[in-house]
Amino acid sequence: MESFLLQASIYLGAAVLIVPLAVRLGLGSVLGYLAAGILVGPIMGLAGTETADLQHFAEFGVVMMLFLIGLELEPRALWDMRHKLIGLGGLQVVLTTASIALVAHWLGFSWQVGVTLGMLFSLSSTAIVLQTLSEKNLMRTGGGRATFAVLLTQDIAVVPILAIIPLLAISGTGLPEGITASTFGINNGAGIAATDDHATGAAEPLLTLVQSLPGWAVTLMTLGIVIGIMLVGHFLTRPIFRFVHASRLPEMSTFISLLMVLGIAFLMMLVGLSPALGTFLAGVVLANSEFRHQLEADIQPFKGILMGLFFITVGVGINFGVLLANPLLVVSLTLAVIALKIGVLLFLSLIFKIRGHNRWLFALGLAQAGEFGFLLVSFARKQSILPPSIAEIVLLIISLSMLLTPALFIGYEALARRMKARETERPADEIDEQGRVIIAGIGRFGQNVNRLVRMSGGSTVVLDSDMGAIEQMRRFGAKGFFGDPTRPELLEAAGLAEASVLVVAVDSPENALKIVTHARKQRPDLHIIARAYDRPHVFALYRAGANDIVRETYDSSIRAGRYVLENIGFTDYEASKMSQTYFKVERAALRDLAALWVPGQPVHLNDAYVARALQLERDLAAAMSQDLDETRANLDAAQ
Repeated sequence: MESFLLQASIYLGAAVLIVPLAVRLGLGSVLGYLAAGILVGPIMGLAGTETADLQHFAEFGVVMMLFLIGLELEPRALWDMRHKLIGLGGLQVVLTTASIALVAHWLGFSWQVGVTLGMLFSLSSTAIVLQTLSEKNLMRTGGGRATFAVLLTQDIAVVPILAIIPLLAISGTGLPEGITASTFGINNGAGIAATDDHATGAAEPLLTLVQSLPGWAVTLMTLGIVIGIMLVGHFLTRPIFRFVHASRLPEMSTFISLLMVLGIAFLMMLVGLSPALGTFLAGVVLANSEFRHQLEADIQPFKGILMGLFFITVGVGINFGVLLANPLLVVSLTLAVIALKIGVLLFLSLIFKIRGHNRWLFALGLAQAGEFGFLLVSFARKQSILPPSIAEIVLLIISLSMLLTPALFIGYEALARRMKARETERPADEIDEQGRVIIAGIGRFGQNVNRLVRMSGGSTVVLDSDMGAIEQMRRFGAKGFFGDPTRPELLEAAGLAEASVLVVAVDSPENALKIVTHARKQRPDLHIIARAYDRPHVFALYRAGANDIVRETYDSSIRAGRYVLENIGFTDYEASKMSQTYFKVERAALRDLAALWVPGQPVHLNDAYVARALQLERDLAAAMSQDLDETRANLDAAQ
């Protein structure tokens, strides 16, 4: 017990110390977990012997992650992905396997070893990639969706790969002549722990029973389990969850959520399928359930802890002894595998028309080897396909490639920034028309303004530095011009000298301030309507000369507040009057606060500002209370 508590404290302490630091440095949590594992394992020697057992346990984080992703996908959305799953994902596995097998054969390895290496390197890290895509909000991008489709196909491909490897079993090592373990600086290849061939514990009778069944019976059992998961998820989960929730014990909700995930994982493993695939299927079936959000809330904490633990164990398990014995060879092979996979992925992105920065997200995001590679290496070694010397090198390549994944994503972000900058550097459109209203920025905010004005018969000139947004406008019949609205000559060409209204709806607060400042200097009589990010931005725009300033979420939040009042006992009329009073008084208060605002100083450190804000809060509460009393008195008098 004491040893367990010590090891748990070491793992948790390393994570708490390293991961927040990595996130603050912009490196992401995955690299932080990997660094924590390297620190407590290879560097300090505080962990290592328990890594294999912990890794098997922590792999359930991947299972839970795919369950949560399944909850976000409706069955129709999954059906719409079928072409990417079969075409894009299938070709990625086949082409990567073939490419690596050819290179291995050229190096002198047997074709059996080459095909085995190709299959295990064709897989990517579901855990690291999905975690990083989620953290960086890239999952819903074109590249993110394509990446997810390939990862899902790879999880499915593990099943046939496990069936193919025994067919490749050969006598001998399959090494090219002249290559021995000592070539790689390895004196003893027993570094890979052999897994126990026999099941132990309560699951042994069930596993023995399945293994004794003929092939056709196992196939029927597999189909029955998959169909059973879909039927139970569709028809029985609602009454089961209602029964559990009737107990009014919050922990019971967590119990049933964990039971569902772990039970499905066990059933899938029982028949030799990927547990991650089974739980993903269950998540898709439950995507339309009213209990979906409860399931997400129950599973999310466990997923986060197990995923973090998994990444730490990867860092702990990196064999730096092999790396130090021949660093040039190991690093070169790792970079070669990554480069080859990037080449295959870029080729596929051309075929499937994945363009722009999405292409690089797809290629760089999937360039590493995956956690299933650890399982396949051990399995191939037991089948006498991979000798210990090669297996050690392959395990190290897998670990290092996973360790380099955060760096690949950092590289993608740098490329995406350069591509975006290059787009903005292209020549601006020649503006051949002018209108009474100039709209700078055509995001969600600017689109609504533009549609309202045009539908009312007004004429607009739209400027935006995002070529994609301009092209999207043109597809729907609306005209816009590409160019940076902060450039004075573009504003002049758009008709700044004659316009009646300028709407500043760009995303960047700094650019919005530049446009307002320049426009007010050129046209003191121009009416300027500006979109603001927050209160300090409101104050800056007010001082720069904007007439009307609209905070991004201000009006919608007041409407939401009115709905709240209507549902906590106020009448619709009372809620409407109180929201109107709040709007008028709060807007007037901003002028007082703007006079006290000091540019560059946080408002909470401005004593005069804080004192006036507190006083205005009291005045606002009193005004709303008085307005409510008057409203009710008028209603009583009318009745």
